[in-house]
Amino acid sequence: MTIAQTYNLTYLQVNRILEMAWEDRTPFEAIAFQFQLQEKEVIIFMREEMKLSSFKMWRKRMAGRKTKHAKRRTEGIDRFKCTLQTATMPNKNSRTRKK
Repeated sequence: MTIAQTYNLTYLQVNRILEMAWEDRTPFEAIAFQFQLQEKEVIIFMREEMKLSSFKMWRKRMAGRKTKHAKRRTEGIDRFKCTLQTATMPNKNSRTRKK
C-alpha cells in the first residue's frame, strides 16, 4: 500500500504535496502541518510518485538544504509563505495598463 492510499489522499492533495516538497523554501514541517506526513514519509511518498531519475535529482537538491527544516532556518523566517504572497489578491504585475 502506498502513502497516498494509506492517508486517503486525493489527486489534488498528491499534487500539492509534490509541489510543496519540490519548493526550496517550504519546510517539511509545513507538509506535516497540512497533511500529517513526516519527513521520512514524504521521502517515501516522493519515491513512490516520481520516476527514479526525478527522485534522485530531488534528493540531491534536498540534501543539506537549510530551508527544508524549520529548526535550521535563519532566525526571523517563521512563515510558510512569502509576506508578499496573498491568496485573495491577483498579481498586479500581470494586469495590463489602462490607457
